[in-house]
Amino acid sequence: NNLLIIYFWYKIALYILIGGVFSMAHKIGSECIGCGACMSECPTNCIYENGGVYAIKEAECIDCGSCAGVCPVGAPKAE
Repeated sequence: NNLLIIYFWYKIALYILIGGVFSMAHKIGSECIGCGACMSECPTNCIYENGGVYAIKEAECIDCGSCAGVCPVGAPKAE
């Protein structure tokens, strides 16, 4: 029984380390028109301007979806 529990937690830890569900992030697609609505809505300030359009620092994104909710063209999408 203890081995089963250890194996279970081992698999969860491994899944997290290789980028499982806990590393989800939004990504801004090519539909971005550069309006900046998403940037002011982001609670972690992980959205930045990049050559006239916007991008997300994926390591800092908490996948809250606030950016997707205000984008007029639906550019931010969950990965």
